[in-house]
Amino acid sequence: MRLLIHETGRTFYVKDISKDYHTQFGFVKQSDLKKKAGSTVKTNTGKELTLMDPSFIDLYQRIRRAPQIIPRKDIGFIIAETGVQKNWNIVDAGSGSGALCIYLSQYCKKVTSYEIRPDFQEIVKANIDFFGITNLTIKNKDIYKGISEKNLDMITLDLPEPWLVVKPAETALKSGGFLVSYSPTVPQMMDFVTELKKFSTFIYMKSIEVQVREWEVEKRRVRPKSVGIAHSGFISFARRR
Repeated sequence: MRLLIHETGRTFYVKDISKDYHTQFGFVKQSDLKKKAGSTVKTNTGKELTLMDPSFIDLYQRIRRAPQIIPRKDIGFIIAETGVQKNWNIVDAGSGSGALCIYLSQYCKKVTSYEIRPDFQEIVKANIDFFGITNLTIKNKDIYKGISEKNLDMITLDLPEPWLVVKPAETALKSGGFLVSYSPTVPQMMDFVTELKKFSTFIYMKSIEVQVREWEVEKRRVRPKSVGIAHSGFISFARRR
């Protein structure tokens, strides 16, 4: 698998390097696709493209999707705020397409993701195979009914009723472990935090939302782009005493 990148930033993902690859700039010969990373190759129309090997983020942008995924801006904040470590064991619930649990698997020892919908499970399994991930397991189980894993370092939730997981999380998390809930609406966030505060075993940290505004930079013409990512979801953080 290789990447072809034009100077405009337009990126092409080449799955099969055994044949010529066609782009909007013309086609690249099969023999050129086997050159070393960093090489400049030309299409039949003379356009130059840079050849690269795909990294994790390149592959991530091509995962299979069904339900709406948690944006990278929110995933990044979860990882940074909790300081995920390589020896951590994490349970993730509401796998969806697997965006969050796939990212977490790059930073920790093991992730177990709970998903009750068979169609979503198949999508996550396909994405696990696509990445070749070995420390991520998808489990067909309703987390509202309990958490089998114990002594966990973190539990992440992307569920319609995250407040129903506070009690099961109480016995599954180790002291100092994080409970993180991602919800798109205010009532979900409010009910989760309200339930948390009923438990003396949890310390509620905060609830936030992350907004991103990209900028256009063209010589001295610098301005924010008209379209950005404003609200996507609220992230609430708590820790087990």
